[in-house]
Amino acid sequence: MTHPVDVHVGKKIRQRRWLTGMTQQQLAEQVGIKFQQIQKYETGANRVSASRLWDISDALDVPVSFFFEGLENDKDGGATQSVPSDIMADKEALDLIRSYYAIPENQRRRLFELARVLSDVA
Repeated sequence: MTHPVDVHVGKKIRQRRWLTGMTQQQLAEQVGIKFQQIQKYETGANRVSASRLWDISDALDVPVSFFFEGLENDKDGGATQSVPSDIMADKEALDLIRSYYAIPENQRRRLFELARVLSDVA
């Protein structure tokens, strides 16, 4: 049975890999392992060791703490997610974010304001 923290870390690895446009094969090559191992990490089927997480954080250009963002300890010593990860686990959402940041900054700000107005959040 998978531990919720391992699943969370795996989702964060997948999220960051998608945001950078990197394939599992490319990440595996940078870390020095087979891409099947990356698949197992991303699903939480295999636990990522501290040294391997260090290498992955270096390859994905984020601090190790990035992989634990969004976790909070509950009273039973387990971990719960303070932010739903469903949105960031969705390929379409990640593609949208990648596309958004590809837009020049001045146009991106205007698009952001338009989205806020359309969603009635403003």
